[in-house]
Amino acid sequence: KAAVIFVTLQYNVTIPATEEQSTETISLYHYGIKDLATVFFYMLVAIIMHAIIQEYVLDKINRRMHFSKTKHSKFNESGQLSAFYLFSCVWGTNILVSENYVSDPTSLWKDYPHTLIPFQMKFFYISQLAYWFHAFPELYFQKTKKEDIPRQLVYIGLYLFHIAGAYLLNLTRLGLVLLVLHYFVEFLFHISRLFYFSDEKYQKGFSLWAGLFVFGRLLTLILSVLTVGFGLARAENQDLSLTTGNFNVLGIRIIVLSSICGTQAFMMWKFINFQLRRWREHSSSQPQSLKKKFVTTKGRPSKKERGLYCKVFLSEDRVIPI
Repeated sequence: KAAVIFVTLQYNVTIPATEEQSTETISLYHYGIKDLATVFFYMLVAIIMHAIIQEYVLDKINRRMHFSKTKHSKFNESGQLSAFYLFSCVWGTNILVSENYVSDPTSLWKDYPHTLIPFQMKFFYISQLAYWFHAFPELYFQKTKKEDIPRQLVYIGLYLFHIAGAYLLNLTRLGLVLLVLHYFVEFLFHISRLFYFSDEKYQKGFSLWAGLFVFGRLLTLILSVLTVGFGLARAENQDLSLTTGNFNVLGIRIIVLSSICGTQAFMMWKFINFQLRRWREHSSSQPQSLKKKFVTTKGRPSKKERGLYCKVFLSEDRVIPI
């Protein structure tokens, strides 16, 4: 009985079949304190999966490529995250299609609060929380540098804050759409970085990622404002109730929109700094290449250059070129 709390999803609600829908009974779920035990168990599963991917896939590639220490850590990070983002993106897209959230955008705010969610939706959120909680012990297992730990903590904290917020505030539908959109853009970045490490001439993936990154931020803001600012703001039931799970009040809507907009602004700021750094590195590498070309041509003068030495004048037995 104790193991069931950790392994299986809790808080199951069975809805009997009606005359209109006489197919089968429907099993839906809501959240509760026992979900912490389930998150803990699947966090251990995530640690094991992380170790399997690291040992049987990434370490073998690292031995063949002979990366430096810096590239080695970045390659491992991109390898792990690209696998997770791809899996989550495919899984989330499957839920969006099966639940008809894509064909009907009004379902993002319609019939709020969405306290009862299907099995796939709850398992998706439990898995997401478990994965990002597993990232804390991985900082120790992967022997992360001290200077990189603050960046990683901010990175992990932002994911946990937004995923847990969507789960607890019953905004699971909006959170799922935004996660799939964000994960797809992030997957493109990390897979491009993997190709770049194998061949530094590969730059097309970063250009495609840069365009989709800006588009993803705009689409995230549009969907958030449309759902929270317009859809929920026009709903009839706007009374705070912990028993029914209704958090559709003005103060919480402002906090939700502020957190989303603030995170998107922070990501855009980091993105602009990243692009400026790449531009500076590219511009600084050009003069060096031109300088090398000049040195090689100076070492081997052409016939034209040798012709400049024809006009000379003699002064104290020295030949001075003009």
